[in-house]
Order: sequence, then structure tokens, then C-alpha cells
Amino acid sequence: TTPPQIPYRETIKGSVTDVRYRHKKQTGGKGQFAEVVLDVNPQGRGEGFDFEDAIVGGTIPRGFIPAVEKGITETMDRGVLAGFPVVDIKVRLHDGKYHDVDSSEMAFKVAASRAFKDAVRSPQARAALLEPVMQMEVTVPEENLGDVMGDLSSRRGRPMGMEARGKYQVIKAQVPMSEVLRYSPDLRSLTGGRGDFSMRMSHYEEVPKDIAAKLM
Repeated sequence: TTPPQIPYRETIKGSVTDVRYRHKKQTGGKGQFAEVVLDVNPQGRGEGFDFEDAIVGGTIPRGFIPAVEKGITETMDRGVLAGFPVVDIKVRLHDGKYHDVDSSEMAFKVAASRAFKDAVRSPQARAALLEPVMQMEVTVPEENLGDVMGDLSSRRGRPMGMEARGKYQVIKAQVPMSEVLRYSPDLRSLTGGRGDFSMRMSHYEEVPKDIAAKLM
């Protein structure tokens, strides 16, 4: 009854070093204090998330390190650019400060989350959106081949080969998922009901800038 959600993802293409965020709040009673310094780097497509604890000298007590990681992973799940999960990133925590009284797990979660957001939004990160690309096989009568190929091209499709099966041609192509959500009725119209197709998830690719701008 509603259009399917496209599972877009967010990532970065550049490294950001020494991102410092200090969370400090005084509310009359016990305050909140935490400071973290992060390096945020891109990873290869599909490599996921990696967190490195590089704290030396006790600048952040060991008990607060898991809170830093949790603050980052929770922010990654919610997204930074457009509300989609962040993927393929390595975060290195290498410095920070704490207060004997005012520091807490919550304070370090907040500081880590804000620092991570600042890093992803910085120009050096060259943040990008990723979209799922489908591997498609479209079986059509020979007389409809040109129309179907043209239609796939208009959907940002890339031909990956073709083979004959009797009076039919099988087109293999990679097409962004967002372009083929309503492909069934369109193919039926192009082929007079004689076309057929199957598709499966192939991989993620960067969304073109003009489309990404609309999504964000």
C-alpha cells in the first residue's frame, strides 16, 4: 500500500583527523563532562565498522571506553546526513579528558556522538550516499529488444550482456534499485505482456550528486 523503502547507506570517502568535542554541562548539582578526540577513516566497501582504542596514559579511564564506542555505533545506526545507517568506517579514539566527579558513561556517549557527527559532516570527509544496485535478467521478444534496452538505459542501467533463447532475448543488466521498484507494469506495457524479469541484490554504489542532494 506504500512504496518500499530503499535501503540507502551513508559513508565517507576521505579521512578526518583530530576531531575534538568537549561535552560540558552544569545544572546546579552534579555536572556532565567528557572530551574525546577521534580520527575517522573510510574503509573498503563491505568492510563494516572498526573501532580502535588508542588511549594511552589514562587520559580516558578504561571504564568509559565502551560508552565512547556505543555513542558512535548508535549514531551510525541513526545516520548523519539523511537518516540512513553509516557503513564502512574506522574510528580511532586516541585522546580525551575526564573529570573525577562530573564524568559519566552518558557524558562520554554524548561527546563521542557529537564528535562523530562533526567528522562525517566536515568537508574533508567527503560524505556520500550509497544505493543498492540490482542484478537483473530481462527476457523479452526480439521485436521489443530495442525499446526495453532504451528503457533500462533511461533508468541508469548498465548492460552486462545478452543471450538468445529461441525467439526471446535475455538482457543482463545492473540497475539501481530505486529505478525498478515499479518495473513489472512498465515491462508489461513495453512487451504487450510477453516480457519477464528477475532481479537480486548485487552491491552498493555511490548515488549521483544530483540525486543525493534531493535525498538529503
